[in-house]
This record gives sequence, C-alpha cells and structure tokens, in this order.
Amino acid sequence: QVQLVESGGGLVQAGGSLRLSCAASGSIFSGNVMGWYRQAPGKQREKVATITSTGSTNYVDFAKGRFTISRDNAKNTVYLQMNSLKPEDTAVYYCNALVGIFTYWGRGSQVTVSS
Repeated sequence: QVQLVESGGGLVQAGGSLRLSCAASGSIFSGNVMGWYRQAPGKQREKVATITSTGSTNYVDFAKGRFTISRDNAKNTVYLQMNSLKPEDTAVYYCNALVGIFTYWGRGSQVTVSS
C-alpha cells in the first residue's frame, strides 16, 4: 500500500505563487511515476504534470512555463511549484503515484486563486 499526503494549498491572489508538496509512504520503489492532477468544480479531473523516478518531466499545455514539478527521492516527496497563478487554476490538486500496475491518489489540496 502507498499513502500520499498533499500539503501547501491555500488562497492566493492572481499572479501569486504556491508550492504543493506530496509526501509518499508505504511500498514505494524507485521505478514509480509521480504526478499532479487537478479537478475544478463541475469539471473532470485533469493531468497537470508528471515526473519519473529519473527526473523526466511532462507538462500539459496550461502548466508549461508557469508550473514546475520536482521530486526528492530520498524523502519520497514530489513538489509542484506554481507561479503566475490565474483564477482558472482554482481547483483541488491531487497527488498521484503510479507504482508498477497500481495507481494511488492523495486526498487533495484546495488551491483558490482570487482575481
């Protein structure tokens, strides 16, 4: 089993920054892919960014140039630095771990961007 706990969400004004953290515990091994997803009210959950255990990253278009995903393998922690936030970034942000054939989710962290 893998447990994921997000932190770092909150309320920020448009143009501001937030950094989300996701601490993973349990049966994590080196060959996993970690990621961030988000879900806005009334919308489907969507991918934001992913990072492999070797540091290869992938971003969706709205995150490119504004968001940065990183990880600390020694701490089993993944981060999402979000800059130049916009009201449309308001959502619950979920941490995701793909470990072998299993997918795990955190409970989410609310990010609210005011205009």
